[in-house]
Amino acid sequence: IHLSDAFFVIRAKKTLKFKRVYSRSKKGQQNIVFDQVGKFTVYYSKKAYPEKIRCVKAKDPVTGKTIVLLTNHMGLEAQTISQLYRSRWKIEIFFRWIKQHLRVKVFWGQSENAVKTQIWIAVAAYLLVAIVRSKCQIQQNMHEMLQILSVSAFDKVPLNELFSQNEFQISKNDNCNQLKIF
Repeated sequence: IHLSDAFFVIRAKKTLKFKRVYSRSKKGQQNIVFDQVGKFTVYYSKKAYPEKIRCVKAKDPVTGKTIVLLTNHMGLEAQTISQLYRSRWKIEIFFRWIKQHLRVKVFWGQSENAVKTQIWIAVAAYLLVAIVRSKCQIQQNMHEMLQILSVSAFDKVPLNELFSQNEFQISKNDNCNQLKIF
């Protein structure tokens, strides 16, 4: 990434071995614990990335937790780097939500249009189920509803019967022709 003149912002591992060369001023930047420039000290890390790297420790204003971020961009303020990572994390959470709720496991196409189309179809299906749940006042959660609909997609059963709370009981008749194994 660095060799192609692009920059990155990543979260550092807890086992980071880093030698500070100098510290940068954090004057006027809220929630920044420190902003340092240095180099990696571990052999493989130093071999993979021999350049200077910037280490920013930021405090989350909402939760109060601190995170250590690494970047190769030396020109941005530490507060901006922290906001970039926070924005990146929101994107990660969005894609996790897509994978969990929209059941998009594999993209059928590789073009931008194919991916967008598949996501929009999944969002539309999810919203239709949410509207049905709201209008019909169905008690099951969205996950249960989607499972029931996926199993009975081609059955001609009215929705009120499909999602009714009635439990079907199998009658235990001793006169049945089923043989007992045990």
